[in-house]
Amino acid sequence: QLKESGGGLVQRGGSLRLSCAPSGRTFRPYTMAWFRQAPGKEREFVALIHWESGTTTYADSVKGRFTISRDISMTTQYLQMNGLEPEDTAVYYCAAAAETYDVDDLGYDVWGQGTQVTVST
Repeated sequence: QLKESGGGLVQRGGSLRLSCAPSGRTFRPYTMAWFRQAPGKEREFVALIHWESGTTTYADSVKGRFTISRDISMTTQYLQMNGLEPEDTAVYYCAAAAETYDVDDLGYDVWGQGTQVTVST
């Protein structure tokens, strides 16, 4: 399984850095990603990274503000979030896929329990 950390309460325009690492045995994913779910809304894609190449893809809503990265040696991924807006308030989930590079959450096999990010005005 995966475990996220780094969520919290921040003011508009602030920054947070989320981390995600295996909580049990380590593994080598094909892709790791971040999704988020705001109250009353469906879970949505945020960003993903191809583990070997480092190729990234972002949702339009976070492009230019969020940066996904990874530490291969620790099987840890990060999400640096700058310029946070109240619309970014959500539970952020980390996910790993064994075979897919996809923005669809159905392709992800392993998930974390989520970390709350709240952006105040």
